[in-house]
Amino acid sequence: MISYQKYFAVCSLALLTQAAFAQSAPSLGSASNFAVLSAAPNGGGAVTCTDSTIIGDVGSSGERASVVQTRCTISGAIIAPVSAGVLSDFNNAYDALAATRCDQVLTGTLAGATLSPGVYCFDAAATLTGTLTLQGSSNGTWLFKVGTVGTGALTGTNFSVVMAGGGQACNVTWWVAEAATMTTSNFLGTIFAGAAITDTGGTFNGNALAKAAVTLTGASLAGCESSGRSNPPRQRCNQGVGNGPENCDPGNSNQGNPFRSNDETGGVPGKPGRQGGNK
Repeated sequence: MISYQKYFAVCSLALLTQAAFAQSAPSLGSASNFAVLSAAPNGGGAVTCTDSTIIGDVGSSGERASVVQTRCTISGAIIAPVSAGVLSDFNNAYDALAATRCDQVLTGTLAGATLSPGVYCFDAAATLTGTLTLQGSSNGTWLFKVGTVGTGALTGTNFSVVMAGGGQACNVTWWVAEAATMTTSNFLGTIFAGAAITDTGGTFNGNALAKAAVTLTGASLAGCESSGRSNPPRQRCNQGVGNGPENCDPGNSNQGNPFRSNDETGGVPGKPGRQGGNK
C-alpha cells in the first residue's frame, strides 16, 4: 500500500511539473513573427544594430526611422511601426509568464550548473557567468524568471548556455522584470524584458523581445523558426523588360518555352522586348 502511495505521489508531481512546463511557453500570437521586437509603449520603440547580424524579422513600435542600421545585416523584414495587435500579444505573453509558478528559486552565477526542464526563478537580479548546461529532451521547456519579487535585471558576462540531450534553444525562455544585458556571451533562449535589451559581442540564439529599446553591437542574433528566419526575402523579377538573366519567370511568361521569355535568355538593359522569342 505504501508503495502505491509513493507511486501516486511521484506521478502527481510529474503531472504538475509537466503542466508548469506547458505554462512556460505561452502563445506569442502575432509577436512570434519577430526575432527582435522593441514594444515600447506610445510609439517609443527603437532598435539599434551596429556591426551585427540579425536572422529574422525586426519590429519596433516606433516609426521606420527608429530602426537604425550601421554595418548591420538583417535577413528578414523590418516592420515599424508594428500593429497594435503585435503589442497586445507581446504584453499578454509577458504577463502570462510573470504569473507562472516557480518550481525552484536559484541564486549565484549558474557557472557549471546543469538544469533539467522546469521553471526557475531569481527573486531579484541575476548576474550570470561561466557555462550553464540545460539537459533535456527535444520537447522539454525551461523558463527562467528574473526579478520575481518585483525588480531585477538579467546580466550575463562571458556567459554561455549549452543544450544537452536534444534540448532546443527555442524551448528556453527568460522573463526579466527589468533590463537584460549580455556581454561577450553565447546565449540561448528568448528574452522577454520589462526594460531594454543590450547585446554586445558574442552570439544570441533566440528572440529578443523588450518593452523598451533593443541594441546589438558586434553581435550575431538568430531568431527562432517562427520569427522569419526560414523566410528569406523573395527575389524580384522584372517581367516585361529585357534587362538580362534573372533566373526567375513569374506567371510562366514563356509558356513553357525558355526561349520565349525576354529575361531568362539574356536581353539588353533599357530595351524592353523579347530576346529572340515571339515577335
